[in-house]
Amino acid sequence: MPIRVLLADDHLLVRQGVKAILERNGFEVVGEAPDGHQAIELARDLRPDVAILDFAMPLLNGIDAAREILKDCPTTRVILLTMHTEDQYILGAIKAGIRGFVVKSQVAEDLVRAIEEVHGGAFYLCPGVSQTVVQAYLGKTDLPSDPLSPRERQVLQLVAEGKSTKEIAGLLGISIKTAESHRTRIMEKLDLHETASLVRYAIRQGLIQP
Repeated sequence: MPIRVLLADDHLLVRQGVKAILERNGFEVVGEAPDGHQAIELARDLRPDVAILDFAMPLLNGIDAAREILKDCPTTRVILLTMHTEDQYILGAIKAGIRGFVVKSQVAEDLVRAIEEVHGGAFYLCPGVSQTVVQAYLGKTDLPSDPLSPRERQVLQLVAEGKSTKEIAGLLGISIKTAESHRTRIMEKLDLHETASLVRYAIRQGLIQP
């Protein structure tokens, strides 16, 4: 049986290129998604062996999408495709349950190796990812925590993408009042009181592209 893979990236050309590489190497791409929300829905329906998620996706980034996928599909292994190798991103990904990290500039063989190793139960770390951060987390060493909850990070990303409170409520399946409460708490926690400041913070965190 070939390893069944779900692929999520908001760029169609990237998805087509990765899919061609995977199929040449004997993997079965069972689904493709252009954003984090669709990736979650497809994972629930398809139960892939491995999900490959781009970090910077609209509506929901790869780390927060991974957290939701693993909640519903605990046997699925997740690999993050990313341009970011800074400690804060890797730490957030590990906390979410992501098992592999592949930088987009790497060669195809690295992605193939990552899928095989992660599917077999191992971690895969591309060159440039801090081994220290991973070892510290696995050893339960104290590391800085994210001030926002996963739900607040989702709301922050949607605010930074220009979504209205009503749109955020609809996308997340919550009331408008709850969406407003999340936004207020985010501003209080970050001590940021303008939308422009929230956008800049989201860019620094890699949640949206500048």
